[in-house]
Amino acid sequence: MATLDRFMAALNRRDEAALNDTLNFPHVRIASGRVTTWPTAGTYRVADFLERAGDGWHESRWEERTVIHAGADKVHLAVVYSRRRADGSELGRFPSIYIVTRVDGKWGIQARSSFAG
Repeated sequence: MATLDRFMAALNRRDEAALNDTLNFPHVRIASGRVTTWPTAGTYRVADFLERAGDGWHESRWEERTVIHAGADKVHLAVVYSRRRADGSELGRFPSIYIVTRVDGKWGIQARSSFAG
């Protein structure tokens, strides 16, 4: 959960370096009928996220996080997150699956499958 918390905090700060640090690479996102892969650290760009986040996006929040399966080096989570405007109103709510892995001792989000744009 700490990895997810760091991910969301970095995203909301628009801190690209910190955001990349919360991911393991290659990083995979399945959404909007596409599979997108970022091959190495530093290739995930905040600007790309902002393009798909929706007009008026200010921040995102975890609404639900449930561990589905857990092993020594990998955790599957069912999550729901919301995207919100500056006034706190909701732009959208998205159920997703996140896979968090430990690679070379570092926990990071390796893959995500979401219904978000």
